[in-house]
Amino acid sequence: MGQKVPPGLVKRGEIWHIKKTICGRRIQESTGTGNLSEAEKYLMHRVEQMRQSAIYGVRTQRSFREAAVKYLKEATKSSIAGDALQLGLLDPFIGDLMLTEVHMGSMQQFIEARKRQGVKTRTINHAIQTVRHILNLAASEWLDENGRTWLEHAPKFKFLAETDRRAPYPLSFEEQERLFNELPVHLSRMALFKVNTGCREAEVCSLRWEWEEEIPHLNTSVFVIPAHMVKNREERLVILNSTARAVLDEVRGGHPEYVFTYRGRRLNKMNDSGWKSARKRAGLSQVRVHDLKHTFGRRLRAAGVSFEDRQDLLGHRSGKITTHYSAPELLNLIQAAERVCRPDWCKSGAMVILKGNSRRLTAVN
Repeated sequence: MGQKVPPGLVKRGEIWHIKKTICGRRIQESTGTGNLSEAEKYLMHRVEQMRQSAIYGVRTQRSFREAAVKYLKEATKSSIAGDALQLGLLDPFIGDLMLTEVHMGSMQQFIEARKRQGVKTRTINHAIQTVRHILNLAASEWLDENGRTWLEHAPKFKFLAETDRRAPYPLSFEEQERLFNELPVHLSRMALFKVNTGCREAEVCSLRWEWEEEIPHLNTSVFVIPAHMVKNREERLVILNSTARAVLDEVRGGHPEYVFTYRGRRLNKMNDSGWKSARKRAGLSQVRVHDLKHTFGRRLRAAGVSFEDRQDLLGHRSGKITTHYSAPELLNLIQAAERVCRPDWCKSGAMVILKGNSRRLTAVN
């Protein structure tokens, strides 16, 4: 004779689910197990939790893993994949801990393990930031069945000092030519577009033709990237100088949806084996894809472009709706972006940056 199924448990597929009214509250959730005995124990646990909460005002205890799953399901940020990666690495260390047990002290084992693996401090801080954000949500926005927050108070977290953070490496025109000549054609085009627009890697990879807006009276076009595709969640205006437009002319008509593709498919990233091999052959192994954005910014500054215009051209948060520009304002930005197309202003050594451990002044030409 089979084991009797207690009221409130329903099997869906291989997993038992709770479907029951407890203390006047309707509960429908998974027990996370296909074993009836374990599911029954979980049901009894939830009944007691609900009773304690409803009668005595006791806040339901939840694990950090539960909170992490809720966060990943509800998050809308464009960089959620990075948070998911960090949470996967954190799970063996703090996943089973109750939210009240997660704090800077309980993170130490994870931090030390990542340091032993040679992980950069900035990456470890990303994990700490993700944990802090989840606990803040649990203490302020996430409510249980009785209207109480998941966590009474969120603990304070202290970020690690980023003493190992690598400084940006803006390219000279000679280094740019050396690197781009080693890149596969599709990556070379993407890199040339990136270093002339200041777009982020994800923005270049996801760039769509439908985002292109014609500006007939200026005989040009711009791209307006939707806010949900931009890191700072503001619409991104991409100004095109003559070099960027030349790149677009080369790829136009190649794909009906995406601007940059390889063998008919959109690339998820530029930092692939082709990029890494090319920079090694060029003797520029220290150069990252993001350094192309830094290069654009440094060249704008060296060309005398104002801080406000640099903010707009780089897509930084500026507190204004970036797509609302008059024709003179657009023309000003186009002319500013055009100034990085010609290296004439930097041949005299006008752009001076610090490179290398010797911190020797080097005129970039």
